[in-house]
Amino acid sequence: MSVLDKYSDKMLENYTNNPQGRYVSLLLVRRIESEAIFRTEGSGEAQNKEFVHAGLEDQSLIRRVVISKRKQTAAERRTGRELLRRHGLLYEGEGGEGLCALNTNNPCGQCIDCMIYGYAAGGGGAQKSRVITDDAFSLHPASTITDVRTFNAPFEDGTPWDREREQRMTGLGSDEYVKPEAFFLEIETLKDMTPDELRYVLGNLLRTTRYGAISSRIGKVKNLLTGIAFSNCELFSNLELTQAVYDRLKGDANELEFPLVTQAVVSTARDAARALSQRVVGSVVWVPADEVDTLVDELIDLYSDDAEVEAMLGRVSY
Repeated sequence: MSVLDKYSDKMLENYTNNPQGRYVSLLLVRRIESEAIFRTEGSGEAQNKEFVHAGLEDQSLIRRVVISKRKQTAAERRTGRELLRRHGLLYEGEGGEGLCALNTNNPCGQCIDCMIYGYAAGGGGAQKSRVITDDAFSLHPASTITDVRTFNAPFEDGTPWDREREQRMTGLGSDEYVKPEAFFLEIETLKDMTPDELRYVLGNLLRTTRYGAISSRIGKVKNLLTGIAFSNCELFSNLELTQAVYDRLKGDANELEFPLVTQAVVSTARDAARALSQRVVGSVVWVPADEVDTLVDELIDLYSDDAEVEAMLGRVSY
């Protein structure tokens, strides 16, 4: 029996247009595993940062790096659409311009991607996203986890020497980047999901490995599914979660260590999330940590078998 079978009463048997108020909150720890840049690609702007309070108890102001909500779900959505395309489950778009596609006026309004992540067609028809996200904040201050790398663009022979002009190239560029082993914390909230829709979203999360700008060369991220909560309301914000974890990890020290041990961040995030949920006005049921780990193992087995994946997607209908 799957872990999700135990919580079937917390989800829907079939999709319905009428909101039912059944929420699944995914507690995520995003661990940066290479240099990463979180800004609009090609914009030339600095990384996204915001001044916020360090913790809920520590009220000093610090500047944190921010991964915008759209940059998170866009990468995960593309991962899911690759899967749908491979199994022939993207349909003719409402705009009549070929198969369903992102960032065009051509959604199909029938595939699982459209129906979970939402769409709007200019000629009519829309689906509000059932994946509720927010900006994710770095656990550490930006000054601790960022650095600047200077680069140049070598010529064909791999050197900065222009042989035709017989001179050295003088143009240099620089990028500010987030260091490896930085952490971002997030609650991703799903609304009115069926078990197979939940498996699809979790698969997208666990299989997405690149975020931010220049993601073909940097931006490697490992998403750790740290907790799952079923509730009848939305829980707390990413910022509140990050501040609570910061307070617990920093303790009485002058500043938070860097880098941190992954398991320490994961266990502290679980404890902080459960504590924060006690102040939520609503019913909240947390899945035990060992069952979350078992579910991840189930998903690893599921996505290793194309036939099982196709069967799962085939059970989803609208």
